[in-house]
Amino acid sequence: MPYTILIVDDEPDIVKLLYTFFKKNGYDPLTAANGAEAIRQAEKQPDLILLDIHMPEPDGLQVCERIRSHVACPILFLTAKVEDADKIAGFAAGGDDYIMKPFSIDELGARVAAHLRREQRQTSRAKVKFEGEFVVDYSAKEVYVKETAVPLTKQEFKILELLSSNSGQTFDKERIYERLWGLDGDGNDSVVVEHIRKLRTKLTAAGAASPIETVWGLGYKWSK
Repeated sequence: MPYTILIVDDEPDIVKLLYTFFKKNGYDPLTAANGAEAIRQAEKQPDLILLDIHMPEPDGLQVCERIRSHVACPILFLTAKVEDADKIAGFAAGGDDYIMKPFSIDELGARVAAHLRREQRQTSRAKVKFEGEFVVDYSAKEVYVKETAVPLTKQEFKILELLSSNSGQTFDKERIYERLWGLDGDGNDSVVVEHIRKLRTKLTAAGAASPIETVWGLGYKWSK
């Protein structure tokens, strides 16, 4: 069964280009020319959404915020320019990646395919075993060391889930905080440091070497 991709952009030429490309490559594309139409199309539960940021209201960020509670698929923003503040706002709204305009259609296709592969791995491998009899059950949101459950808080598990699902990728404290608490969170990135300290303590107490590595000056990554 082909993947369904929702293409959202208020420029007809871009929509036509992307529709033709993905249709030719075996996808089942849906299209929307504005934010309101995108919200309606998202109810069809596509496998991935390509979402233009700069549209008349609701813009791409607003659309993402509105649909994120009931749409779990990857959302890739399309934008002509992006500042750090834009990235922060986009990730806080629930976006997963940015595609800069003008883009290479082949590179865009490769990025889409990579996100879909990652999503497939996560859904097909709900329970993953790491080194040292360390098991993460993503569906049940549970962690086991040597078959013994390790009690984690909701936010501790979310940090572990984010890092372990993106093994080898470094996340800075600010990005982790924004992904978990959002821009309206009542705190700052020091909360991330404390949660990771407690998470490491619980894992080592259970007999597992902590797989969360500090990348000095940059952030944290999952090293196994």
